[in-house]
Amino acid sequence: MAAPSSQTSEARWQIVAGLFTRWCDGDRAALDELVRTSTPALWHLVRAYGLDRHSAEDVVQTTWMALVRNRDRIEDAQAVTAWLATTARREAWRVAKDASRQTVTDEETVADALPAGVPVDEQVQVADESRRLWNTVRRLSHRCQRLLRVIAFEDRPDYRRLASELEMPVGSIGPTRGRCLDKLRVLLDEEAGV
Repeated sequence: MAAPSSQTSEARWQIVAGLFTRWCDGDRAALDELVRTSTPALWHLVRAYGLDRHSAEDVVQTTWMALVRNRDRIEDAQAVTAWLATTARREAWRVAKDASRQTVTDEETVADALPAGVPVDEQVQVADESRRLWNTVRRLSHRCQRLLRVIAFEDRPDYRRLASELEMPVGSIGPTRGRCLDKLRVLLDEEAGV
């Protein structure tokens, strides 16, 4: 099974390198395809740092903006995938570190910053539940984490691509997802003391 994965990985690097080269040669559509091809992987990489959806979106966008600004500095198109991953990791780490330094403010300041009609306690509860959920997801196996992130954040996941990346048959994605969700429920129940 290891050979197909390395072939798939090499093929992906080749595709990204080819798209990057075409974009540098003036093909604007190649950048759109490059973003479409690589964003799901960047998204999963960034979410692994425990960022909320909004922060993760900002980090991925910042990564793409950095590529646009620095494309002339990338001499080897084969290095683009690694460059994107490194840039996304560094930015995600920076954002996660900054988020942990946030200071507590008084209730009136928090209330003023929220949209009208959204109770502060509800916002705090949702944020806490989201944090607990993603902390618990990180306790699952790498395969379960990857599968649940794709299912959760891609509107129409490409099951063939996902099956190839996870080295599993397409038909086993649904049952595996069910087992992963069951494991997640058990961990969440344990944490809640149920």
